[in-house]
Order: sequence, then C-alpha cells, then structure tokens
Amino acid sequence: MKKYKILFAISLIAIGLMSALLASINEKQEEKKQLLATPQMDRWETKNEEFRKYYPRQVDSWKQTKNSDEIEDMLKKHPELVVLWAGYSFSKDYNAPRGHFYAVEDNRNTLRTGGPTDDKTGPMPTACWTCKSPDVVRIMNKDGDDEYYTGKWSKYGSDIINSIGCVDCHNPETMELQVNRKYLNDALKAEGKSVTLENATQQDMRTMVCAQCHVEYYFKKTPLANGKTSMVVTLPWAEGTSVESIEKYYDNIEFSDWVHQISKTPMLKAQHPEYETWKTGAHGKNNVSCADCHMPYTQEGGVKYTDHKIGNPLENMDKTCMNCHRVSEKSLLANINEKRARKDELAKKALVQLSAAHLEAGKAWEVGATEAEMKSILTDIRHSQWRLDYAIASHGAFYHAPEETLRTLGTALEKAGNARIELAKVLAKHGAGDYKAPEIKDKKQAQEIIGLPFEKLIEEKKVFQNGLMQEWKKEAEKKGVYNPESTKDIETKTSY
Repeated sequence: MKKYKILFAISLIAIGLMSALLASINEKQEEKKQLLATPQMDRWETKNEEFRKYYPRQVDSWKQTKNSDEIEDMLKKHPELVVLWAGYSFSKDYNAPRGHFYAVEDNRNTLRTGGPTDDKTGPMPTACWTCKSPDVVRIMNKDGDDEYYTGKWSKYGSDIINSIGCVDCHNPETMELQVNRKYLNDALKAEGKSVTLENATQQDMRTMVCAQCHVEYYFKKTPLANGKTSMVVTLPWAEGTSVESIEKYYDNIEFSDWVHQISKTPMLKAQHPEYETWKTGAHGKNNVSCADCHMPYTQEGGVKYTDHKIGNPLENMDKTCMNCHRVSEKSLLANINEKRARKDELAKKALVQLSAAHLEAGKAWEVGATEAEMKSILTDIRHSQWRLDYAIASHGAFYHAPEETLRTLGTALEKAGNARIELAKVLAKHGAGDYKAPEIKDKKQAQEIIGLPFEKLIEEKKVFQNGLMQEWKKEAEKKGVYNPESTKDIETKTSY
C-alpha cells in the first residue's frame, strides 16, 4: 500500500511539472505570436514610449543609451581645435557624442546653437535638427523637404522634441527597416557604385538606416520659387566616397563651410563620415553591418531580439566581436588600443602643425603677404585640415578602417608641413622670419587667442534654456507630440 502511495505522489508531481512546462511553452508561443503581429500604429508616431506597448525589450534596451551620459569636452582635450575652427561654431563647444537618448537635449544645450529669442533668431539653420529626432521625418512628410530646410533652427523648437528613436529606422505600419531621409538615396544614386535603397538587402539595410545620419554632409544653399532659401542636407558623393573624392567634389563647386578667422582659408568641416570610412575597412568590405556590432542579437528566454542599446561593441564583446574573432578578448582589446594609440599620435602631430600654420598665415597677412603668395599655402591648409577632420570626426574610424585612417592622417601631416615650409619663406620675405606661433596649452588660452567671447555665449545660452526652451516643451506637450515623463530623469550636463 505504501508503495502505491509513493507512486501516486510521484505521478502527481510529474503531472504538475508537465503542466507547468506546457503552460510555459504556451506562454512563450503566445508571446512570440504577439511579437510577430504588427500593431496598428500611426505612420508618423514619434513618441518612443508608445512603441514600448508592443516592443518592451527593444525600447527598454534603447533607453539604456542614456547610461552613456558623461560629457567629454574635446576642446579641453585637444585645445588646438579651437584655433583650427576659429570663426566657426565648433570653436565654441564640441563634445564627444553621448547616447542617442540625449540627441535633442545636447543639440539644445550646445553653445553652437546659440541663444535664440524667438522662431526667427539664432545662428543655425533648421537643417541642424536633421539627424536628432524622428520628429524631423514627420515634419518633412507634413511640410515637404524644401520647407523644412528653410528658416532658423529655432523655427521647429516646439515640434522637434523626441530624441532619435523608432521611426528613424522603422516603418511603424510594418516595422520593416526604412530610410526616411531621401538625401541618402539621392547620394547613393549620384555615386553610382553602391547599392541603392531600391535593391538593398536586409543586411544592407542594417547599415543604411545608420548611414542616413552617420555620414559626411553639407548644407546646399537652394533658392526656392516662393523666394525662400533652403539649406538642404546633401551628401557630397558625386565623385566618390573617399577622402580625396569628397575633397575634389568640394573644390570643384568652390564650397567652403566658412572662411578661417585668422588664416583667411576657405575651410571645410568634416561632420561624421562613419559610413564612408567603414566602407574602406575589413568590416565594410565584408558587409559586416553597423547593427551586427553596435546592435547585436540577444536572447531572453525563448525570445531573440536586437539589442537597441546602440553603443560601443567593446562593452558587450561576447555578443559582438567574439562571434567572429577567434582570439581572446584580452588580445583583441590590446590590438584595438594599439590602433587607437597610433591614430592619436598622428592626430596630435597634425593638430599642432595646423594650429601653427593658421597662426603663421595670420601673421603673413599682417606683414603684407599677397594673395598670389598665399594661394597655394591656403589650399594646403584647407586640404590638410579637411583630411585631419575626416580622420578624427568619425570617432570609430581608427577601428572601422585603421589603415585608411593612418594614411589620411599621414597626408594631412604632409600638407600641413608643406604649408609651413612655404609660410616660412613668405614670412622671411616680409621681414618676419623670426615669428614663432605660440604653443597652444589649454582651451582658455586658445579661445583668448581667437577672441571668442565665451562668457557672453554662456549667458545667452542660459537665458534661452530658462526661457524659450521651457516654452518649447510646454507647447510640444499641448500639441501632443511630447510626453514629459520620457525625459523627467535627464540631468542637464554641459562642458561649460
């Protein structure tokens, strides 16, 4: 009798375990069914938290981009940049990029966007919002690209409020990957060598959604029939995507971002040519996509999904690098750090050479140099700084394409050296052969050399932050495009 009781108890336990297992399987199957179903959402829904109702894992992992919140002042780290950008907004404020969560916040707080007092003031055009928010593509759809690109940055202050998110890369109606900013496809067609969005594979799209922003671009001044002027985001790829090809494109159309305040050089400012540099490296040539490394697949229970904590692959090497690299993490990290050190060494030398070249050119003008004497010198300075900036503005270039990055920095150094040799001759000819450019020791000294009214800029920004910026948030909430809860934990951080 006792034997049967034991068997009965074991049977009950087994039945219970089987029931729990079946319930778990059914639950996971139901969850998978829900995940595969496409929710009914507005085509231009830009509030990221709305997507969490259907994609909690993806949105929660995206929110973790706010963990990348430290401000790294690149002007403090490399004060020569202040001199290199004299007369341009980047001499005021330039930080290493933070997580996508902060894209709108950092754009509003940087000294580069100034302290507008209404929707028609401020130093920057609307185009400066283009890669910061899914609200941009909503506005492009509503107003049209031409209208979007007109006016000042402050024009859309209460409309562009949500940081980089779901609609930037997905169609909410199908959740397929998409590129809404048409300038990317225009540029791919103009180049004529790469895939276009019409024939891109899913693997291609895992890079293309990133390439709509992580590229070199400029604002093309375009008169409209209504009398307005659009500053249209344009990718300079008609001659190709290499550093020399883009340089040739800009030279052919005689484009410059600004004229240098000291050397009078017509300058180029590289933006962030990650896609262009990635193409030349081993990952690009083997079509290892941006998402493969920066948004790896992850597993939670029976659900596999893409981790949307877009960031440094080295923070998650077991799911990124080690899927392909058959070496130890320690060995791979040592290799990567060596590549970074080589890049930093050449970049520092180029920074020192170029800052001296600008100051020496300024002295040459001061003592009576002619345009004929300075023409080739200014061309060398322009091309040298363009190449330096191209190599360092893409923060991951040293790893995406280490050989190309070092080659580019080498040519930057060569051209800066050539400019300084010719400047020495011009200075000697005009009786200033003993002139020695000051060594740039820190950010404050550099900003004083170029006469930057730093404290005034800070004061203007604080007035804006406490006034108009707060009005923007209230108006956005009334319009229904902003949920204050989504940013309630943000701590304002700046380099000033």
